[in-house]
Amino acid sequence: MSSLELLIALPLAGFFVNGLFGAKLPKPLVALVACALPALAFGLSVSLFVQLLRDGIPVSHTLFTWATMPGFKVDAAFYFDQISAVMCLIVTGIGTLIHIYSVGYMAHDTSFARYFAYLNLFLFFMLMLVLGKNLVVLFVGWEGVGLASYLLIGFWFDDPAKTAAGLKAFVVNRVGDTGFVLAAFLLYDLVGSFDFQVIGTYFSDTVPSPELATAIGLLLLLGVCGKSAQIPLHVWLPDAMAGPTPVSALIHAATMVTAGVYLIARMHGFYAHAPVAMNVIAWIGAATALLGATVGVTQFNLKKVLAYSTISQIGLMVLACGLGAFPVGLFHLLTTLSSRPASFWAPVPYCTH
Repeated sequence: MSSLELLIALPLAGFFVNGLFGAKLPKPLVALVACALPALAFGLSVSLFVQLLRDGIPVSHTLFTWATMPGFKVDAAFYFDQISAVMCLIVTGIGTLIHIYSVGYMAHDTSFARYFAYLNLFLFFMLMLVLGKNLVVLFVGWEGVGLASYLLIGFWFDDPAKTAAGLKAFVVNRVGDTGFVLAAFLLYDLVGSFDFQVIGTYFSDTVPSPELATAIGLLLLLGVCGKSAQIPLHVWLPDAMAGPTPVSALIHAATMVTAGVYLIARMHGFYAHAPVAMNVIAWIGAATALLGATVGVTQFNLKKVLAYSTISQIGLMVLACGLGAFPVGLFHLLTTLSSRPASFWAPVPYCTH
């Protein structure tokens, strides 16, 4: 098994163990499985990062050919480069800390094992998203984190308000995903491949028509707005704070909402040929940053304040990417998330649900 396969398989193993057998296992063992496997994934991410720094060569691995027919081929393949390295370290590092904190937070919850199974499932899909070598694998992770987010937001499903919040997040994200799918098909029709490296090479040598580039760029932006809670699809994030507080820290402040920023950065070679779309991205980011900060100061619920703060900060990252400063957007993503989860943990020391 390659390093990339193992990196993705570790949290998936935690999901299966706790999902299938967790109800019959003692809580300390459930917690050990749930926390140890993401910690191992973080250690493996650090090892791959050191290897990348030493060799300067991205790590690539093809698991199998997913679909093939004349003129069409999609591989289940993973790719670890500088952008993936940043995201993997964030996902596994912060994810491990939040898993550990959750042991105390959820100690008295009757669905202890189910909670950690969902949390491990989210890490699996998030790693698939950031390690996907092509748009299809990324999209599987993209949809997977949406599913895991729905399960975690509505974790206490006996409360209608929490169930409604999870459903709202799921539906709003599907609106954005429609744009993502249409953009992916237009890109395939233009380039002949879903592979990010092939797409990057194509746009380094070829200039597409401005109209087509703008259409693809704006459709991708629709997907970004859904996943990263940007105007006009930002409405789901404040309600999504109905889930357990560690879930808010992991999904809605630290990882899932940054997926849109990651997608724009990953597609930077294409966006260099879509100046109109870049301008729209910049304006959307600026408007979202202003809206989030303005609404945040009017809130009295601390989690709502932090939700609008998250919307505002993601808006700044999107603004930076829209201005062509992709490294700045990723840098702000890294520096913001290094401190934000701790701010979520403070309000409620333990779960009493």
